[in-house]
Amino acid sequence: MLDNADLGKLIVRLTLGGLLLFHGIAKLLHGVGFIEGLLANHGIPAFAAYGVFIGELLAPLMVMLGYHTRIGALLIVFNMLVAIALVHSHQLMTLASNGGWALELQGFFLFTALALIFLGPGRYKLKN
Repeated sequence: MLDNADLGKLIVRLTLGGLLLFHGIAKLLHGVGFIEGLLANHGIPAFAAYGVFIGELLAPLMVMLGYHTRIGALLIVFNMLVAIALVHSHQLMTLASNGGWALELQGFFLFTALALIFLGPGRYKLKN
């Protein structure tokens, strides 16, 4: 009963997708103006900010549902690498006030998505 890799993969998928989805919903409700400004400062067209909806809404739903999970996870990896590069690069080697890594949330999203690329969705999925 406790040796169920497919159930474990489902829990990982639901956790990663569910937690990241909240970030996407916040951007849907409050806009992506902050991201547009960051991109413009780096010489990237502001409309590219809307790509965050792919990485924080579409991809988490794909992962949670098990619909092309590896593609959804790859989109999350890309989304997190861009977020770290644009917003958090100064925190890469920093500890938070509680002693944890300052980027532990971003690291969780990035490395859990990376693990799902290699693990796959497991048995409980819509489509591989």
